[in-house]
Amino acid sequence: MEDVISTVTASPALEAYAMRVVPRQSLRDLEAQITEFTGHLNAATYYWLTLIAEFDRREGWGGDMATRSCAHWLNWKCGIDLGAARERVRVAHALESLPKISAAMRDGRLSYSKVRAISRVATEATEDYFLQIAIYGTAHHVEKLVRVFRRAKEAEELSREAQQQERRGVMCPS
Repeated sequence: MEDVISTVTASPALEAYAMRVVPRQSLRDLEAQITEFTGHLNAATYYWLTLIAEFDRREGWGGDMATRSCAHWLNWKCGIDLGAARERVRVAHALESLPKISAAMRDGRLSYSKVRAISRVATEATEDYFLQIAIYGTAHHVEKLVRVFRRAKEAEELSREAQQQERRGVMCPS
């Protein structure tokens, strides 16, 4: 296995096309191409994450004994910051239990940013809700909603714990 990322280059025909056509395109055509390619990138990222989940499940990263985890392997082999690599592995595994969110990303409708955010809180029971928010909201809106949701859940847990503490007591036998 190589120690560097494989180099991918555009074909000479594609480069020539871009140099000749892009400057002459209307803004509407440029916008259409940008959004179309964004969908392709989202779908490609989904497939890349499925590869990461499978690679991690099979512990492909451990064969050379130079890495301790899939995240370390991504850091070394793909040049991804270790924290970002850990997050990609987490998201890759989270997608496995969120089929509707996975399908939306696979179809190019959800960006990695949105999926990363909602995969922190979405469950089978809340997947539809978070999917709708992610499809129609901006990435910033989705991140903010997830933060607020997490705080509410934490407050709920603290409240539950406080109630349990109140109910506790020692009774002396008479």
